[in-house]
Amino acid sequence: MKFFTLLAVSMLLLTSPVKAEIEVYNFDKAHTQILFFVNHLGFSNSQGEFHDYDGSFEFNPSDPEYSKVEVVIKTASIDMDDEKWNAHMRNKDFFNVEEFPTMTFKSTKIEKIDNKKGQLTGDLTLLGVTKPVTLDVIFNKAGVHTFNQKYVAGFSAKTTIKRSDFGMKYGLPLIGNDVNIMIEVEGIRQNGDVVNN
Repeated sequence: MKFFTLLAVSMLLLTSPVKAEIEVYNFDKAHTQILFFVNHLGFSNSQGEFHDYDGSFEFNPSDPEYSKVEVVIKTASIDMDDEKWNAHMRNKDFFNVEEFPTMTFKSTKIEKIDNKKGQLTGDLTLLGVTKPVTLDVIFNKAGVHTFNQKYVAGFSAKTTIKRSDFGMKYGLPLIGNDVNIMIEVEGIRQNGDVVNN
């Protein structure tokens, strides 16, 4: 009987630290950018950005595999640095923002490569189509912010998707099918709160 009691206590001690270290972060939108690049007629790789989004992430520095990410992006917030171009990107040729006002990403798996690098896989839903997407992620830094004294974690991520996989086929092949996505994230830990999965 003592053996089983000791075994139960040992398992509890082994699993508790993992759960206790999962921390909740909200995006610092002033220092978070969601960028994409698409080849434009072979002349350039045009850059766009989404400004309006909501979500959070849970980060476990000791065991990143226990982390989670959820983001909801408002497609009408697309910005190509030109109002006429923005209007075109919002219509049915591209993001069709009236019918699909949001796109979402929800993580399903996180794999650690080394202390700084990992792969984040999740479901991306765009134009009503859901596909798995894997991002290469670099953990930049976590610590107390020099100026605001809040605890911050920062990451860089990138991936490439094919827009035709989501039914966005306008302009192919003159306008590129490959969409190169680059994301820079700073998250602010919420009052040191932790969650138990």
